[in-house]
Amino acid sequence: MKLPPLNALRAFEAASRHGSYVAAAAELGVSPAAVSQQVRNLEQFFGKRLFERLHNRVALTEAGREIQAGASDAFRRLAELNDQVLAGRMPRRETRIVISAPPSLVERWLAVRLAEFVAREPEVRVEIRVEEDPVDFRARGLDLRICYGMRLYPELDVRPLFEDEVTPMASPAFLARHGLAPGDDLGGLDGGCFILTDWGPSFATHPTWRDWFGHVAPMALSVASGHVGGSSSVALAMAARGFGIALGQLGLADGELSSGSLVRLDERALPLGHPYCTVTRPGRRKGASLDRLLDLLATWRPPAILPLQGRTEAGS
Repeated sequence: MKLPPLNALRAFEAASRHGSYVAAAAELGVSPAAVSQQVRNLEQFFGKRLFERLHNRVALTEAGREIQAGASDAFRRLAELNDQVLAGRMPRRETRIVISAPPSLVERWLAVRLAEFVAREPEVRVEIRVEEDPVDFRARGLDLRICYGMRLYPELDVRPLFEDEVTPMASPAFLARHGLAPGDDLGGLDGGCFILTDWGPSFATHPTWRDWFGHVAPMALSVASGHVGGSSSVALAMAARGFGIALGQLGLADGELSSGSLVRLDERALPLGHPYCTVTRPGRRKGASLDRLLDLLATWRPPAILPLQGRTEAGS
């Protein structure tokens, strides 16, 4: 095997984490000049410039980010091997898949799918990172990113996964408290009965109550005085606890709708605007395990639209 000089690779990896030769030198117990020399040795080995020098700090070049991702992963695996051997446990042969996704999608959709996947493939380990878009795919050492929209990662392999929709949802307790049933007109409610969603930085476009009452159920109603949920997941949780009516994502509310802790109030829905997508490296090398995970995720579809069960003639 032709390997790069390992001392030079270790110095480079430390400098890339700290963004500083001085901090890397302190970690490794050598001088900053020694770290700088080792980085030059590695640059000569690869024939690539790995850092941009910025006064007292250094920043990775594109080539540096690619090498840093592989080096960090290699050193992490060596550290794990060291811990296991010293503890008297030789590691089993396993695959680790590093996955990144926005917070609400991780909590309400991805974790459920991954639980099914690891039950099928017990030798696979998953590392889930909760991050908003955009992320530095290579520098973070990712195998899979799930994002909102097709255009954030033009240099990578981006494929649509599913398109979600939003529709009014509330808890049975809230409906009983206000004498409401699925299919009822919401226009008579006070604006404080509605939950607004702060979608966060990952969503450039998103449907709002203004869109709902402007295009789907036209009426002049202000919901500005309503509660605010700091993410789609938080808005759904607030709705399930009886705070009010959320314009909730069907794909993310699958569990609550199935269990009955949330009730869908209208058969109509607004599209979210863009699809959720998978992002992988072109020519990825993770192999069959990642391919099987992608296949599993791709087979999922949002829950079917069921007829609303509204108020009976007796007014129940």
